[in-house]
Amino acid sequence: MNTQTVSLTIGAVAKRVGVAIDTIRYYEREGLLPEPLRRASGYRSYGEDAVAQLRFIRRAKDLGFTLEEIRELLALSADRQRGVKAVKQRAQKRLAAIEQRIAELQRVRDGLAQLVASCPGHGKPEECPILRALSSEEAPE
Repeated sequence: MNTQTVSLTIGAVAKRVGVAIDTIRYYEREGLLPEPLRRASGYRSYGEDAVAQLRFIRRAKDLGFTLEEIRELLALSADRQRGVKAVKQRAQKRLAAIEQRIAELQRVRDGLAQLVASCPGHGKPEECPILRALSSEEAPE
């Protein structure tokens, strides 16, 4: 069956994919999703290919890809010669950025845990190690 023969409203597509209608319109404006056909009434008409593309976008966003990176992935997915290699490179780059962010968050967590452990939870505010660290000119370690 041709994927374009199915005619879905924007509401039906949004429900199937689990996104807001405004999100679909936004992706259209950003060029991530092609402009749909219009019915005689002027309403948008989508095929199964739009549902598949929206699922792709949503899953890529869930993995931390930016909209610009998703745009590149969509273009690469159509590139029969270089697509897979380039997609893997983009995914490796995203993974490295996520690992860097995790390391940064672990450092922040460790510093905050140290401050929490050193605070007795009572006494004068000026003696609170957490407040002192936040007020200090030096960045906490």
